Amino acid sequence: MLDSVDLDGVVIATPHTLHFEQIMTCLAADLHVLTEKPLACRVDHAKQIIRKAQQKKRVMMISYQRHFSAAFRLAKNMVEEGQLGKITFVTALQAQDWLRDTRGLWRQDPKLSGGGQINDSGSHLVDIILWVTGLRPESVFARINNRGSKVDILSALTLRFRGGAIGTLSVVGDAPGWWEDIAFFGEDGSLFVRGDQLIHTSRDPKTGNAVTKELTAKSAYNSNFDKNFVESILGKDEPQTPPICGLRVIQLTEAAWESAKAGKPVKVLT
Repeated sequence: MLDSVDLDGVVIATPHTLHFEQIMTCLAADLHVLTEKPLACRVDHAKQIIRKAQQKKRVMMISYQRHFSAAFRLAKNMVEEGQLGKITFVTALQAQDWLRDTRGLWRQDPKLSGGGQINDSGSHLVDIILWVTGLRPESVFARINNRGSKVDILSALTLRFRGGAIGTLSVVGDAPGWWEDIAFFGEDGSLFVRGDQLIHTSRDPKTGNAVTKELTAKSAYNSNFDKNFVESILGKDEPQTPPICGLRVIQLTEAAWESAKAGKPVKVLT
């Protein structure tokens, strides 16, 4: 097809372990690529993709839609502006009925999925805490339970970041419903994110008492990953979900799998 059709770009939405070969083939054909998450299921594959995209000077993006969310863009801006102070702790929970919803499908076949929920919808959770905070994981201690599946269903990660911050990330794949909570704690305040709801707590500079308020998420940036992909190709915008985000996700995910298997903390290699 790549030889018979005049293409500018390709959108890849296939089982996870197929991404690497398909992305590399498209980049070799001088095509821009937007791929579903994850970027790749191995760290070395993710690094090869980044090198190839740079060599070919092609736009390479991942469909991490939360980068376009007004709530998370506000959270990222608040962290970058120092409104929370130095980040000291991050915690994130994602609960889904993933085990039942994907039973009998390719997502529970490791040859196609490369892993379970943490490599699927959990990839969004890993990405967003790293993207919002700018923190880089140093080590991870993971406990994983497959709940009878061939892939990870329950994952509990304890994280240590460069600079001293710590955190936890929990992925629950056998919950009776869907739920997600993310919280960022800094020396000067905290921010809780639940969907589009943001709650900011700081200290009154005079009394030291806690001051809590709900924020309205607004963003001057109005786009989505499809629009951003096209406009990046045309030179009208910058990619908001570059492949480095996917590399950082699989670096942490791969280390978590290794930690769970070894039963001890593992360094997150960069």
